[in-house]
Amino acid sequence: MGVALTRSAQWTAAGYGTRTLEITPLNEAILKEIIMFVESFIYKHPQEAKYVFVEPLEWKTNLDPSAFESGYIVSATTVKSKEVDKDGQPLLSVSVPHIKVRSFGQLSRLLLIAKDTKLKEAQACIEANRDPVTKILGLDYNTKKEDTSIVNILDKITKDEDPDSEIKMKLGILLKQLDLHLLNHSLKHISLEICLKPTIVKNDIELLKHFSGKGEQTVLESIDYTSDYEFSNGCRAPPWRQIHGEICYVLVKPHDVETLCITCSAEGVFLNGGKTDDEGEINYERKSEIYKDLVTFLKEKSAKFSENMSKQDVRFSGEWKKKETLKEAPKKEEAAALQKALPASGKSVLEKNQINFGKSQMTKRLEPSLNWKATVDFKNRNLLKDTQEEKHGGRLERSGPPVSHRRAQLVRKSAEKIEKIISGSSSESEEDEEPPDHRQEANVDLPSEYWQIQKLVKYLKGGNQIATVIALCSMKDFNLAQETCQLAIRDVGGLEVLINLLDTDEVKCKIGSLKILKEISHNPQIRRNIVDLGGLPIMVNILDSPHKSLKCLAAETIANVAKFRRARRAVRRHGGIAKLVTLLDCAQNSGELAQSSLCDARDVEVARCGALALWSCSKSYMNKEAIRKAGGIPLLAGLLKTSHENVLIPVVGTLQECASEESYRAAIKAERIIENLVKNLNSENEQLQEHCAMAIYQCAEDKETRDLVRLHGGLKPLASLLNNTDNKERLAAVTGAIWKCSISKENVTKFREYKAIETLVGLLTDQPEEVLVNVVGALGECCQEYENRVIVQKCGGIQPLVNLLVGINQALLVNVTKAVGACAVDPESMMIIDRLDGVRLLWSLLKNPHPHVKASAAWALCPCIQNAKDAGEMVRSFVGGLELVVNLLKSDNKEVLASVCAAITNIAKDQENLAVITDHGVVPLLSKLANTNNDKLRRHLAEAISRCCMWGRNRVAFGEYKAVAPLVRYLKSNDTNVHRATAQALYQLSEDVDNCITMHENGAVKLLLDMVGSPDEELQEAAAGCISNIRRLALAIEKARYT
Repeated sequence: MGVALTRSAQWTAAGYGTRTLEITPLNEAILKEIIMFVESFIYKHPQEAKYVFVEPLEWKTNLDPSAFESGYIVSATTVKSKEVDKDGQPLLSVSVPHIKVRSFGQLSRLLLIAKDTKLKEAQACIEANRDPVTKILGLDYNTKKEDTSIVNILDKITKDEDPDSEIKMKLGILLKQLDLHLLNHSLKHISLEICLKPTIVKNDIELLKHFSGKGEQTVLESIDYTSDYEFSNGCRAPPWRQIHGEICYVLVKPHDVETLCITCSAEGVFLNGGKTDDEGEINYERKSEIYKDLVTFLKEKSAKFSENMSKQDVRFSGEWKKKETLKEAPKKEEAAALQKALPASGKSVLEKNQINFGKSQMTKRLEPSLNWKATVDFKNRNLLKDTQEEKHGGRLERSGPPVSHRRAQLVRKSAEKIEKIISGSSSESEEDEEPPDHRQEANVDLPSEYWQIQKLVKYLKGGNQIATVIALCSMKDFNLAQETCQLAIRDVGGLEVLINLLDTDEVKCKIGSLKILKEISHNPQIRRNIVDLGGLPIMVNILDSPHKSLKCLAAETIANVAKFRRARRAVRRHGGIAKLVTLLDCAQNSGELAQSSLCDARDVEVARCGALALWSCSKSYMNKEAIRKAGGIPLLAGLLKTSHENVLIPVVGTLQECASEESYRAAIKAERIIENLVKNLNSENEQLQEHCAMAIYQCAEDKETRDLVRLHGGLKPLASLLNNTDNKERLAAVTGAIWKCSISKENVTKFREYKAIETLVGLLTDQPEEVLVNVVGALGECCQEYENRVIVQKCGGIQPLVNLLVGINQALLVNVTKAVGACAVDPESMMIIDRLDGVRLLWSLLKNPHPHVKASAAWALCPCIQNAKDAGEMVRSFVGGLELVVNLLKSDNKEVLASVCAAITNIAKDQENLAVITDHGVVPLLSKLANTNNDKLRRHLAEAISRCCMWGRNRVAFGEYKAVAPLVRYLKSNDTNVHRATAQALYQLSEDVDNCITMHENGAVKLLLDMVGSPDEELQEAAAGCISNIRRLALAIEKARYT
C-alpha cells in the first residue's frame, strides 16, 4: 500500500503547506479500491480483523459522535468502542475532531457508519498516515523500502518472536497484495487517459501565437512560455517536474480575464498556482480540473476566446492540417510499403509483433512516457500505423479508443508470464492477479475463421444432437492452437455452450466439447474464463465416468486449466484431487502395470492423464498434502515401474514438485522410489532424465537419500550426463543433483573416480546462471578434500571461480565464495587467488546487501588470511576494510556475526591489525554480543575475544563492558568447541584482577575444574591456566590480609 500511495497516487506539490491528495479520477479510483478492501476485511478475514495495530491510525474526522450507535460508549464530544485490547484500551476512540483506530475490524465498521462520507474519511486517513503499513505492522515492514517482496515479509515475520507473528504474516501478505492490486489498477486507469506530446503542445502554442495580439478579432492578447530554454525532448519544464509528466508552463492573457498561468502536462492542461510574488517561482500545485488540450481549457475559461475561436476555426484547422500533413507524409509512405509487403494473413503477423513488443515492455518497470498522442482527429489512424510508431518509437504510446485491442494483447501476454511466477508459490491465501478481459474490437478486420466459428456456435446453441456433433467436429478441424480461433470461440459465447454440453448425458457431445476445451485451454485468458463459468466442478464430476475416453479428456483439460492458483484451489475444493489419484490406479482391473503386456493401453492413458493433472495441481502446498492423504505416493511409486515414458514424465514431474516437502521426502524413501528414479536416469528421453535429476536434487538434502543414490548406482549416470551440454534445463537439473549428492564425502570420492570434477570445472564458463549456481555449489563441496583441490587447480578452475565473484546473483555468490574459501585452504591455490585479486573481491562482498552473501564471504576470508604469505600487510592494504569488518558486528544476522567473529580472530593475529580494529571499537561491539544462546556464534565470539585480549588494555575493557559473566555461562553448553574457545578467552581475561573476581562470583572455578580432566589438551591447558590465575589472586589477597 505504501508503494502505491507513493508512486501512483497524485499528491499536491511540496513546499506549499502539508501535501494532500489531489482531487483526480486516479486518486478517487485508488481510494475506492482501498475502501472496498477495508469494508470487506471484517467478513473475509475475521481473525486478522481483530489484530491490534502497533500504532493507531489517527486523523481528523467529520463524523458526529451521534453517528456511532451499538458497540460504542458515546458522549457529546467523545466516542469509545466497547471492544478493547489486552491492556483495556479501546480499539476506536474519538475526541472531536480527532479519531484513533487500532484494528481493521473497527476500520470496517467506521466506513459502514460513514456511509456517504466514507470517501472523505478514507482521504483524510491516508493524508494523515502517509505510511499506514508501518503503523499497522511496525517499522520493519515499511513498504516504502525497496526490499518489500513477500519472501522478505515472511522472512522478517518468521524471525519475529511476537506471538502474533502468524497473523502479522497473513496481514503482511494481504497488504502486499493490496499494494500490487492498486499499482495494477492505477496502470489500467492511466492507460485510458489522454496523453499529450511536447510537439503537439508546441504546435498548439505556436498556432495560438499566430492568432494572438491587439485587436478585438484576435483570440488572445498574448501567450508566452515562462522559460525560453527547451530540452532535447521538447519539454521546457525543469527535469524534476518532467518526471511528473509536465511539459511546459505558459502565461496566457485572454481579452476578458486576468493572466492565467497554465501547466501543460502528459495528463492534459490545467491551471497552476501562478508565480509567487517574492521570488517569481511557479507554484506547481493544480488549481483546476484537467482538460484534454490548451484550446479546450481556454474555451472553458474565456468566453471571448471561445467566441473569437469559433470565427477563426476554418483558418485554425487549415493551419493545423498543413502541419499534420507535412509530419504524417513519411509515416504514410512507410505504412503503405509495409501494407503492400504484408500477405493476406498480415493481421495475425501484426498481432504477433504487438504481443512480442508488449512482452518486452512489460519486463521493464513501467514509467511515464513523454511520447504523447495528439488530441485531434485520431479516428482515421489505423492499427497498422500505430504498430509502425510503436516499433520505431520503442515506447508505450497511449491514444483514444483504438488502444484497447493492442493493450489487451500486451496485458494478456504479460499475464501469462505473471501466472507462471504465481503458480510456483505454495501459499493458497493470496488472490491471483486477474488480467483484464480481451475482446475482439468491432472495427478491426477479423479473419474468415472468426465468422465461420461464430456460425458453428449458433448451430451448437440451437441444433439437435446430430447437428451439435457435426458442429463440434467441424470446429475441431480449425487450427485451435491459433489465438484468433481460441478467442473467437470465447467472444461469440462458445465457451458457455461447450461447458453446458459437459452437463448433458450425451457421451459424444461431451467428448467433442472436451477435445475443443483441451486445445483452447492452453490460452491463459480461456483458462480463467473456464473457471469463472464453473467448468472445473463439471470436469471433476466427469472423472467418475465409466467412459475412459471421457476421464482422459477431462483430466487433460484440468491439467491445462490448473496453471494458476484459483483453478488449483477449485479442483481441490470440489474433491478433484482424490478422484485424480484414483485414476493412477490403472492396474486395479488389468493386472500389474509392470507387466505392460497385460495392461490395457486405455488404462495406461488414463493414468497418464491423471498424472498430468496432478502435476499441474501439485504446485500448491495444500494440494500436495491432499495428494499424500489420498494415497497418491504408493500409486506414483507403482507407476514408476512402467516402461511407458509418456506416463513416467508426468509421474516424475509430480514427485519432483512434491519432494520440496519433508513429509514427501520421507515417504519417497519409504516407498523405495529413489531406486526407480536412478534407473530412469539411464533413459534416452531427455525430459525424463531432467525430471528424475530434479527429483533427486530435491530429495538429496537428506543423507540417507544421498547414500541410496550411490548404492543404486545413480552417481555414474549423473556424471556421464554432464558431458551433454546442449539441453540447459537438463544440465541445470543434473548439476543440481550432483551438488546435493556431493554433500556426502563418499559420493565425492565416486565423482572423482568418474572424472566428474574435471567436467564441472569445464562448465564454469559459457553457462547460464542456473547451471553455474549448481556447478559452483558442487565444486564447493568437492573442494573440502585436498585431492579435489589439486584437481581444480590443475584444471585451471581457480581463475573462472574468482571471475564469478563479480556477479550479482545471490545464490551464485554464496556458492562461489564457499568454493573459493575451500580452495584457499591450499597454499598454492591461495597464491593464485591472491594474484587474481580474489581476496579484494571477497572483501568487497562484505558490502553486499544480502546477509547470506556477507556471511559466506566472511567465512571464505578466514582461510585466505590464514594461508596468505603476508596476511597482515595484505589486510591493511584494503582501504577501509578493517572498519567495514568491525561495523558488521552491528548486524542482526547470527550467521553474519559468527563469520565476522571468525574473520576477526584471524585478522587479530597481526598486532598492527589488532591495534587498528581496537581503535575502530571492536571491544564494545564484541562485548555487546556476549549474551547469546547460539553455540556457533558463542564459539567464534569467544575465539575473537581471546585474540583481542592481546592488545593494550583490552582485557580490562572487556570486563568494563560486562563481557566476562556471560562468557562463564558458555561453559554450560554441550558443545566441546564452545568449551575450548571459552576457556581460552577466560584464560586471557583472567590476567586482569577484576575479571578474576567476576569469574569467581559467577561460578567459573567449579565449571573449569571439570574441564581440566577433558581429553582435549587445549581445553585442559586453558582451564588450568585460568584456575591458576584465579588461585594466585586469592592467595595474594589472603597474604595481603595477614600482612
